[in-house]
Amino acid sequence: MDSKTRIISVKKNQDGDITDVMLENGNIYSVNDAIRMTRDNLIEGVNVSTAKNGREYLRSNPNGEENDNLDSLPTF
Repeated sequence: MDSKTRIISVKKNQDGDITDVMLENGNIYSVNDAIRMTRDNLIEGVNVSTAKNGREYLRSNPNGEENDNLDSLPTF
């Protein structure tokens, strides 16, 4: 990837947890791969946070809009 991309849709498991993400170019990555890509500054609009249990997860950058939060994105 030459420039930053955005997450446009997500795949969730039965518990509603996001397991995979789809980028603007149609490529699909696991959440763990997307976390690494975010750390490498390849995905914009999200950041890596750490839950109380120590698990890392992706979080939309705060902007006051709910429609672009990861949980609000379309599923595939």
